[in-house]
Amino acid sequence: MHKLKLAAILSLFLIIFSFNGKSWAQPATGTDNQTGISPQTAANYIHSVIEAGRTIYSEVIVERLGVTIDLKATENWQEQNTLPLPAQFLLLSSNTSNARDMGMKYRLMSLWPINPKNGPKTKFEKIGLENILKSPEKPFTKIVTIRGKPYFKAIYPDRAVTKACINCHNHHPKSPKKDFKMEDVMGGISIELPLNSNNVEGEDYRIPAEVVADYIHSVLESDRQVYSKHVVNRLQENNIVYASENWWEDNALLLPAQFLLNASDLILNKNIDLDFKLISSWPVNNHNGPANEFERKGLKDIVRHPVRPYIEYRNIGGKKYFQAIYPDFAVSPACVTCHNNHPNSPRRDFKLNDVMGGIVMTLPLE
Repeated sequence: MHKLKLAAILSLFLIIFSFNGKSWAQPATGTDNQTGISPQTAANYIHSVIEAGRTIYSEVIVERLGVTIDLKATENWQEQNTLPLPAQFLLLSSNTSNARDMGMKYRLMSLWPINPKNGPKTKFEKIGLENILKSPEKPFTKIVTIRGKPYFKAIYPDRAVTKACINCHNHHPKSPKKDFKMEDVMGGISIELPLNSNNVEGEDYRIPAEVVADYIHSVLESDRQVYSKHVVNRLQENNIVYASENWWEDNALLLPAQFLLNASDLILNKNIDLDFKLISSWPVNNHNGPANEFERKGLKDIVRHPVRPYIEYRNIGGKKYFQAIYPDFAVSPACVTCHNNHPNSPRRDFKLNDVMGGIVMTLPLE
């Protein structure tokens, strides 16, 4: 994992944005197959981002720091000044995203939950959890009706990815199952997406590309918010461990931007067509500056109008893509300190809540 170490340090963003204004290249509707994405593909994108954030947190933070500086992940992490367990990290992130009430929801659940609230809530969820135990190579999916409206629901297997997960469940007094092994399916990740209720009978459902990008951004934003607030800021304030550009050599926490950039590398390695990256008009590493006219215009636009992403529909290599650039705000002292004191930084007067750059998201249109 240390091969993913990145030289460029950019900032994090913590506000979800609506799509409106002059940045629109064309309108999109829920049944427009030219600009829409299938619910299954959208759920796969969302799940991939959830898994990437969880992998970075589990392997680079929990497992590594547990070995190098004996920093444990425990259930009572706030009282003990430790790390949240990987499952708690995901639950915090999903709660943060779901609280925005933007339609898409996701959560972690299990047939053997330590907390009964994390068990299946419907017959579909129970059947889905049972199904992924038998066939963990694919999600269990179905279009269901909730309060008279259609939703796409998918349940993906959630495996034991770290020893911390196994040890917690196998030794917890309230755990209904105490024989988990590495890579066992411990539960599932449920993703729920609202569909267009005016869909024509016989026509495939489609979700507008900008809405799918909004969902993905919400997951990224939630992971960064949880990591920044509950890990980096909290542990630094208590003098437990610090975030460092040279996190591998220093046995330190990743900076919030490095957390996202490492997740981006994992997504690229999965070859699922989804792509996101951090760029800036003032990059520490020139490689992370704007690469084309769209990115240059987008960075200028989000500095002037930091209330929405800059979007465009583009043809790249003969294929249609949707692209969005979200404002990237300085909401952590670690971001400001790094950029203002870095010898390669072209700008050193950042303040909290400044727009430091943007995150570019690229989605292929089906």
